Amino acid sequence: MNPFARMNQPPVAQAVPSPCNSICRMDEAIGWCQGCARTLPEIAAWAGLNEADKRRVWALLPERRRLLGALYLGPAQGAA
Repeated sequence: MNPFARMNQPPVAQAVPSPCNSICRMDEAIGWCQGCARTLPEIAAWAGLNEADKRRVWALLPERRRLLGALYLGPAQGAA
């Protein structure tokens, strides 16, 4: 096989990893996991989601994590 043949093929898309970090505790008041910041429906559906939907869930997590951090740790240092 030609060693350069793969260079002419599109790159293999990597699977979107699960955001689970094995800290599985639901915050009942807001409905997000304290570890990964997903909802129970997002967690339950994860294995069946397509890559685009997984990326959409990932896009929601930074803001949720920020809010969870503020809820449990207080406001960020230097925040106005």
